Amino acid sequence: MNKRIEKYESLDLDRNKIAAILSIIPGLGHLYKHHYLQGTVILTLGNMLMILVTALLTPATFGVAALMVPAIYLAGVGFNAYDIPDWHGRHDYLHPWKKHREAH
Repeated sequence: MNKRIEKYESLDLDRNKIAAILSIIPGLGHLYKHHYLQGTVILTLGNMLMILVTALLTPATFGVAALMVPAIYLAGVGFNAYDIPDWHGRHDYLHPWKKHREAH
């Protein structure tokens, strides 16, 4: 198990790009960067609000809102997931193996 963890930690991953890609499902990029409250709110309330706004604006805009509102929302959430600081490793209780490894 320790070899797998060390191999993963040695990879040169751009976590910002991964978070932006995961934001295809809005909120997952925030969860990936350990912003749990923000990610959960976006996954639940943010997505429901986007669907409501799209549904209300679509008839008034002859369908243009059905394309534009989700595209703008996805771009905004993706950029925010890319731009927020990465809190990976700041929550010691989520990484018990690090404590175990450092003790030896």
